[in-house]
Amino acid sequence: MVMELENGDDVLPTLASPTSAMAGLLPLASVSQQPYVSELLSFTLDRLHKEPELLRVDAERLQRQMQEVAVGNYRAFIAASDALVAIKEEVTSIDKHLESLITEIPNLTSGCTEFIESAEQILEKRKMNQTLLANHSTLLDLLEIPQLMDTCVRNGNYDEALDLEAFVCKLSTMHPKLPVIQALAAEVRQTTQSLLSQLLQKLRSNIQLPECLRIIGYLRRIGVFSEYEMRLQFLRCRESWLTGILEDLDQRNAYEYLKGMISCHRMHLFDVVNQYRAIFADDTSGCEQNYDGGLLFSWAMHQITSHLKTLKVMLPKITEGGSLSNILDQSMLFNFHDVR
Repeated sequence: MVMELENGDDVLPTLASPTSAMAGLLPLASVSQQPYVSELLSFTLDRLHKEPELLRVDAERLQRQMQEVAVGNYRAFIAASDALVAIKEEVTSIDKHLESLITEIPNLTSGCTEFIESAEQILEKRKMNQTLLANHSTLLDLLEIPQLMDTCVRNGNYDEALDLEAFVCKLSTMHPKLPVIQALAAEVRQTTQSLLSQLLQKLRSNIQLPECLRIIGYLRRIGVFSEYEMRLQFLRCRESWLTGILEDLDQRNAYEYLKGMISCHRMHLFDVVNQYRAIFADDTSGCEQNYDGGLLFSWAMHQITSHLKTLKVMLPKITEGGSLSNILDQSMLFNFHDVR
């Protein structure tokens, strides 16, 4: 018995070494194979001998099942195959369309950019239209200003016309980039020019000092002329009025013409001088030469020189002594006014 135990001690290491060797195979298997390898390690020797046959039987069974499934579902396989072919064709078509899409993307991007810009412009115009609608009544009032100003000018309401002109000028200064305001200002400027012409025409008529003062005040409000130019315009307009009176005289009768000329100059020439001094008295402070370079003096000398030239031309045509004496008396009276 002791001998058997001793022999058994020799056998135990022999039996243990194959088991240890098989256990060393477990780490070599993949993760999915490790459960089966672990199961194999637990089989007996007889069971291991049967394992190949069992595996073959299972393989045949699975093969039969696969065949049965294939036969029973062949339509599905055919449909899947057809679907696969169709999918391949569709993928090819999609790939072509995708390439075309990629090619057209820059054009699409450009088109989108143009659309956005166009949409922004439309939105801006819409915003402007909404603002226009909200201020419709105010805009109508503004657009009626030129017509209203023209009516004021025609009716002689110069103060109201100049108030409207000043209002539009202020708007034009505040909103220099608004086309409506600039168009409005252009129309008002045309009406102002008409007002200016009308005022100058009044200076060419038979008006008294109060009316002259009013007209000069309007001209100053318009602001077209400098102070010197305004003085010059005043004298030119009054001279034009005097010239018109003389042109209405009959030059065929030298006596009547000279008598009318002397009477005209005696009554009106010095009225113009007095009007000038009264209107521009505050600016000249009693000395026209210090401000206008002797403009009034030069104008008066021009009128007197023209008067003398006319006398030299027309006097030889008068042969009657009484007429000459009368002309002399008229001239002396004119000279008396001149000295005064």
